[in-house]
Amino acid sequence: MAVPHRVPAAGLVGRVRAVGRRTTSMLGDAAKRSPAQTAALVFILAALVFTVLLSLPAAAADGQSTPLPDAMFTAVSAVTVTGLVTVETATHWSFLGQAIILAAIQTGGLGIVTIALLLARAVSRRLGVRSKVFAQQSIGSSGLGEVGSLLRIVVLTTLTIEGALAVVLVPRFIMVDENWWDGLWHGVFYAVSAFNNAGFVSNVGGLAAYGQDLWILTPIMVGVFVGSFGFPVFLTIITHRLNLVRWTLHTKLTLSVTTMLLVVGAVIWGAIEWSNVDTVGDMSVADKLFHSLFASVMMRSGGFSLVDTGESLPATLLATDALMFVGGGSASTAGGIKVATIAVLFLAIIAEARGDRHVRVANRTIPDGTLRLAISVTFLGATLVLSATAALMLVTDAPLDRILFEVISAFATCGLSVGLSEELPPFGKYVLSALMVAGRIGPAGLAAALAVRQRNLLYDVPEERPIIG
Repeated sequence: MAVPHRVPAAGLVGRVRAVGRRTTSMLGDAAKRSPAQTAALVFILAALVFTVLLSLPAAAADGQSTPLPDAMFTAVSAVTVTGLVTVETATHWSFLGQAIILAAIQTGGLGIVTIALLLARAVSRRLGVRSKVFAQQSIGSSGLGEVGSLLRIVVLTTLTIEGALAVVLVPRFIMVDENWWDGLWHGVFYAVSAFNNAGFVSNVGGLAAYGQDLWILTPIMVGVFVGSFGFPVFLTIITHRLNLVRWTLHTKLTLSVTTMLLVVGAVIWGAIEWSNVDTVGDMSVADKLFHSLFASVMMRSGGFSLVDTGESLPATLLATDALMFVGGGSASTAGGIKVATIAVLFLAIIAEARGDRHVRVANRTIPDGTLRLAISVTFLGATLVLSATAALMLVTDAPLDRILFEVISAFATCGLSVGLSEELPPFGKYVLSALMVAGRIGPAGLAAALAVRQRNLLYDVPEERPIIG
């Protein structure tokens, strides 16, 4: 009888480290050649892994294998922290399936690249220059020296805030559910889903079942709002506390524009839906105000809803489209073209109206290259939305406003839905799946790719200004 060959523990560790070094080297080489393509590749690979896991019979509540379009759609939605679904999370998936979804949300929220770099660092004990460049482009560091600190901030901030949310939510869910295990699970699930702006729900009826419970709704709303700031903002606040003078321009723009959009969104949503009996028309004034604030937070990336979004008025859907398209902060779990992008564009418009040669704000001058980058990101986002909308119009007879809403929600990784995702044929689900990946990678990937491509021309040509407008 042959004796099985055993690999010594030391040899096994050596092999793992060797594989880690090769993986780190390959990741760094690929990142140097094309950061956007590499980021897209790792997200796609992660989505495929979770698709396989969700296709397992044990992942479904009925013990049957989930159809590929639905399994892939759910996996992509979770990895990209979007929240759109084609099957109800609470009833279709078993506990294992929901746990897989939660793992996908956490993976996507931390960032595939961040996790890969952390694992590479744990194996090889260091990050090479190329890996640092990739991390800088992927998670928003302004310099190579900050990458190690930012990686620690990403993980510690995420786990700390999620833990704090869970500590607040779990006791209340235990009281409501009258079952300590269900309460524990729902509290942890919503804590992770909220901070990562994922919008997935783990109970039948979603948050609408807790429509009057501020103990549950307020922490979730705060978690979504804070999660949309972005890790570079967290790094600035942790480093400089409330010393506003030392804050970066990015932090100032992100927090000020985010707050402004929160107020504007609440006012618009509340004003339009105030008398709509299908949403909040029959509620008290206090409930209407809270629903307006809650909806404003969720419209830019959160994806949770206390009312049936499909019953909202067309004007509300249009306003939501605009806020979803803007999204949240750069290098955050939120999607969209990012609030800093829209801020730069508006500042450029103001500068042009005043006749200023340069865009200035907070005693800083914004480089022309940043303005060109903002225009490129916005144009790319609009092109993706237009292309996906046209594709879905070929396979569904749904009204344009419903199609556009679902498309922008997918691109902006928001997760609000008018119910169209469930009705689409497989081709439509694949289109939205591709759009969710593009929305999570596209603008950020384009920014990273364009930011490192500098052409130094040794000659110049005469200027000539075409007629604009």
